[in-house]
Amino acid sequence: MALTPTALTRHISGRFPLPAFRSADRLADRVKATALDLAILAGHLVLYPSGLVAERRAAADPEAASTTRPVVLLHGFVDNRSVFVLLRRALARHGRDRVESLNYSPLTCDLRTAAELLGRRVEELLARTGHAEVDLVGHSLGGLIARYYVQRLGGDARVRTLVMLGTPHAGTTFVPLADAHPLVRQMRPGSPVLRELAGPSSGCRTRFVSFWSDLDQVMVPVETARLDHPDLVVHNVRVSGVGHLALPVHPTVAVGILAALDDGGPAADTEGGSEGSASVA
Repeated sequence: MALTPTALTRHISGRFPLPAFRSADRLADRVKATALDLAILAGHLVLYPSGLVAERRAAADPEAASTTRPVVLLHGFVDNRSVFVLLRRALARHGRDRVESLNYSPLTCDLRTAAELLGRRVEELLARTGHAEVDLVGHSLGGLIARYYVQRLGGDARVRTLVMLGTPHAGTTFVPLADAHPLVRQMRPGSPVLRELAGPSSGCRTRFVSFWSDLDQVMVPVETARLDHPDLVVHNVRVSGVGHLALPVHPTVAVGILAALDDGGPAADTEGGSEGSASVA
């Protein structure tokens, strides 16, 4: 039986309770998380060239139609689909046999443009698979692109669940000198795009699950990766012990993503931005 996001985070928290950190312990954990992020970055740089090429899309085959909703993965800023290699394997092992990634151009200067591209990709995928809905998983900027599609381009009619990993919902102040890039400016607190997303979204049918880490050094402050919106059905999941780059890679987070996607029941118990906690060893 699939665990709901709430039940899952309670289960994980019961096995790995969050400790009361002293300052020295906190520093040690931050060092460990940074070291893990650097190791992941090194491995990702090796895989990065393979993600530059658009993936081959499976041909339509009505007789082989999957019973599970397709999943579309969206990478973060200056990244590509190679970041999801491990997550795709985890999804495939658990029956998600129709998983595709969307690469948007590094030359994209407006996340609205990427959101429109996402909308076209979703429509094409649904037509090809015969499904009525998809699930989305977005890392960092990818989560904002998916939110814009869902909230402002009518994507809630097509998206059942949107899972976001380390997404700057309220904006991040990380690396001020990067403001030369228009996409970075759109991720700053108070940007026009973020104000637009914070506006009314009554009737939005998509379920939102936002994973945020207390050791994410790209989300400044870390709480910016929490999604709090009065009109949206949201479940925020606090992850302890991993950094920004580890979120789409860590197996414990993958378990949480699977639980969120497999939860087909009503999400009424998660309204109002409820919070779960998961500690990562």
